[in-house]
Amino acid sequence: MDIRPPDLRLSSDRGRWVVLTTVLGSGMAMLDSTVVNVALPRIGRDLDADLAALQWTVNAYMLTLAGLILLGGALGDRFGRRKVFVIGIVWFALASLLCGLAPNAGFLIAARALQGVGGALLTPGSLALIQASFHPDDRARAVGVWSGLGGVGAAVGPFLGGWLVDGPGWRWVFLLNVPLAALCVPVALKHVPESRDPRAHGRFDALGAGLAALALGLVTYALIAAPERGASAVVVGSVVAGVVLGAVFLYVEKRRPEPMMPLTIFASRQFTAINVVTLCVYAAFSGFFFLTALQLQVVVGYSALQAGTALLPTTVLMLFLSAKSGEVAQVIGPRIPLTVGPLLCAGGMLLMLRVGEGSSYVADVLPAMLVMGAGMVTLVAPLTATVLASVATGRAGLASGINNAAARAAGLIAVAALPLLAGMGPEAYRSAAEFGETFRRAMPMCAGLLGVGAVIAWLTVRVPGRECGEPECRVHCGVTSPPLEGAGG
Repeated sequence: MDIRPPDLRLSSDRGRWVVLTTVLGSGMAMLDSTVVNVALPRIGRDLDADLAALQWTVNAYMLTLAGLILLGGALGDRFGRRKVFVIGIVWFALASLLCGLAPNAGFLIAARALQGVGGALLTPGSLALIQASFHPDDRARAVGVWSGLGGVGAAVGPFLGGWLVDGPGWRWVFLLNVPLAALCVPVALKHVPESRDPRAHGRFDALGAGLAALALGLVTYALIAAPERGASAVVVGSVVAGVVLGAVFLYVEKRRPEPMMPLTIFASRQFTAINVVTLCVYAAFSGFFFLTALQLQVVVGYSALQAGTALLPTTVLMLFLSAKSGEVAQVIGPRIPLTVGPLLCAGGMLLMLRVGEGSSYVADVLPAMLVMGAGMVTLVAPLTATVLASVATGRAGLASGINNAAARAAGLIAVAALPLLAGMGPEAYRSAAEFGETFRRAMPMCAGLLGVGAVIAWLTVRVPGRECGEPECRVHCGVTSPPLEGAGG
């Protein structure tokens, strides 16, 4: 229960201010996750950075975000969602300023890690504020408006990033967050009601968050360093230490009375399966967009603006068709969309094998992006809905947070591992011939991950509550609602 009953109406001035504030806040984090890939070649050239530094420019942000996002949500529930949201915005803006002023790659990477901390504070609070502020009758509509405006931001992101890189420069990809924060903070303090969960008590699982981040960081370091250092003692030791710390993290989460990630939630077989599918899918997505933004500029010869524009079809299709995809999945069940969607995405990635020097956008790039976008439309909305439906209603927030963290962690490992597996050297992105060759090796790997995800979805995903009529099955599925009428298994 919150400290005040949710009573805002979407039609009220204050209700609209709340939506605007949460969209601006989450939009800052979303923009940085979509525009930075387009800026990577220019960052590498201006800061004389090798491929490993570019990987860390992406991964430093994802590392702290994935490791701390569950803790960020817990802090908001305890100390006030608006308070933690505002702190996250200010933190994110200051870290963005440091990114924009970075004199070298090492400074930029450190600032990106600080950005991820801010993102972990503001991202969970964005949707939680809407959930806690609006009257139940308006809550779904408010979430829909938030999602739609967020989708517009995601669609504009690559284009905006390309324009900034080719225009005022890549530093403005980060500096743009400062005026956005300056607008967002006073609006949040004036118009957004404070809320917290008085049931939240006990100690925070800072140990669990630290172990998770450190384990991911060590494994990521080993994967990024391996192309240059080989199987050195440092690389092997980092892998071993990361795996050991991962095991310690699971042990701690099992023993703590109030863990950051309660392992009991994985008693739902469907929830576990969906998170495995999430790992496969988002690892492939992150690897694809990281490498494709480089391929279009390094090999095809696009400017940053052209590369950002080339990626637009996927986000435009997501923006206009995701809601319809969710409705279809409600009727036919999640199994088919979660099987067909990854296979379509895999097809789009394999079509990218045709993209190289002298490629035509209409004949080569656009078909791949359209097929990729169709797969994402088919997949993403049913994936999110199935995550929430696979656990009891009271654990929906926790389930969403764990799934979000899984997606970020998958992207983190993929961006670190794919260049190693494809044989990319530290200077590969400076050579069109070398990068193009390794890109052609990486795309089938991404497609293969999606194929694995599709197989897992087909074998394990069912409509919650429809696997059987036995009570123990429903307990394992974490379902308390009646079976869906007319839904297929």
